[in-house]
Amino acid sequence: MSLTIGLLNDAFPPQIDGVATAVVNYGRYLTAHGHRAVAAVPYVPEADDSGLPFPVIRYPSLDTAKLIGYRAGLPFDANAVQQLKDAKPDLLHSHCPFTSQMLARTLRAELHVPLIMTYHTKYDIDIANAIRSKLLQESALKFLIANIAAADEVWTVSRGAGENLKKNGFQGDCIVMPNGVDFPLGRVERPLIEDTTGKFSFPEGIPVFLYLGRMMWYKGIRITLDALKKVRGAGHDFRMVFVGGGIEKDEIVRYTESLGLSDLVFFEDPVYDREKVRAWYCRADLFLFPSTFDTNGLVVREAAACALPAVLVEGSCAAEDSEDGVSSFFIEENPDSMASVLIRLLQQPETMKRVGRGAQEHLYLSWNDAVSAAERRYETVLENYRAGRCPVHEMPDDIFYSGMAGVLDLHNQLSLRRRQTADRIAGFIRNASFDGLGDSMQVDDATVEEAARRFFLD
Repeated sequence: MSLTIGLLNDAFPPQIDGVATAVVNYGRYLTAHGHRAVAAVPYVPEADDSGLPFPVIRYPSLDTAKLIGYRAGLPFDANAVQQLKDAKPDLLHSHCPFTSQMLARTLRAELHVPLIMTYHTKYDIDIANAIRSKLLQESALKFLIANIAAADEVWTVSRGAGENLKKNGFQGDCIVMPNGVDFPLGRVERPLIEDTTGKFSFPEGIPVFLYLGRMMWYKGIRITLDALKKVRGAGHDFRMVFVGGGIEKDEIVRYTESLGLSDLVFFEDPVYDREKVRAWYCRADLFLFPSTFDTNGLVVREAAACALPAVLVEGSCAAEDSEDGVSSFFIEENPDSMASVLIRLLQQPETMKRVGRGAQEHLYLSWNDAVSAAERRYETVLENYRAGRCPVHEMPDDIFYSGMAGVLDLHNQLSLRRRQTADRIAGFIRNASFDGLGDSMQVDDATVEEAARRFFLD
């Protein structure tokens, strides 16, 4: 059965993070599998969506990048709603519980189709970092949970993500639907590795550690830096590269300098070319990712595709499908534990290679397989929705979104009638005969249509 799926998210290329990458790959593989995808995302000035195999609808946004790292979308946009209605989606799939979910709920009230919400991120941590007031934090979290609970079905990208969601007050059921990797299994050619990483001139035979992702403290970066200080103090040589950007990057660089690590630890700008990202994974010997924030650790699976093993915090979501010493290396969430593991592995390079092969064998999941699993679940959700087995949406905020859908629909109907009236007037003027007035009344069609539209639409 061929479906049309509306994909909604608050971030999208050229803004890059794990969720944006997930939405792009949902669109790519749904299209490749014979379905139709259409994405709705906030406007970004430098965006170029022409290379994607599916249409992208951009709605207005505010520049809040310095505050939260992203542009904030303004979801109640009549034009975007009309374009999405015209696409006639069978199902809406929201990947962010903020403006994307608000737009999705408005559309659902208008289109009467099911809505799936995927919980990718521990938003309670984002809220705590962005808002200082405890009262406002609690209010924002209640709004978030209510927005998620309004979906017809909730997915999480890991079991740990579901536990985090329930800890924050969600009382419904959720289904684990993990993200995939858009890399093929295997390594890239040596010339690409040298071209991508060559400017750093790493000494031959010296192990290289890697981090790739957003430069935020809650990714466990302080643990990594403090551990590297201890490794150096124990007399071991290495090189460490952080690849990525983020609003805390400058602070992280300054902290690195304060530890006296600037000759061993290097920083690279975000890399958007996926083959060059693969090249970085292939150049490194060990991926350091002591994050307890991430719900899925997509970068761990990307590294695994290239046979690069990761150092992970035991019990974290990123370590969920791993086995210590088989497909990853586990540590406790502190610098001493990481330093101990790194010092041991620096003396056992063959162990790193063996576990890298284990990661490739046990952790890799392609986007083709991940989206295929989602497609099968889409059909089940549609079946449940049509059979009346989905929740009834009659909460006060559901009434608000239903009312907003009606307001936007009325706005679009009035705009359409004004355009139709302008077209009729333009046609009348264009076809009218002004006998006796000569050439002085001859105007071209473009001028007539512009005049009519200005009069009726402005």
